[in-house]
Amino acid sequence: QVQLVESGGGLVQTGGSQRLSCAPSRNLFGITIMGWYRQAPGKQREMVATITSDERTNYADSVKGRFTISRGNAKNTIYLQMNSLKPEDTAVYYCNARRLPFEAGAWGQGTQVTVSS
Repeated sequence: QVQLVESGGGLVQTGGSQRLSCAPSRNLFGITIMGWYRQAPGKQREMVATITSDERTNYADSVKGRFTISRGNAKNTIYLQMNSLKPEDTAVYYCNARRLPFEAGAWGQGTQVTVSS
């Protein structure tokens, strides 16, 4: 089983920016979609942004216009550029990689993003 590793989390002020990175611990093949999900205490995990192998993107309504997901040059590496951060963006952010949309896929252990007010 593969492990995804997230990095880039931390404490950010309201209105600030942060960039998250995700990379697999070893090579992956056949990945068609990768994405970022987040979970706050007392809340269910929610989709933030996804990107397909042909660079099609999808965003949660709450982050549209503020967050940008992108692919890196390294195999199956993705980023999440977060701008205009709000306190409600505070959560643990997880990276996910899937070969099929209905599969659970591989997950990272998460990186904490805290937006102070």
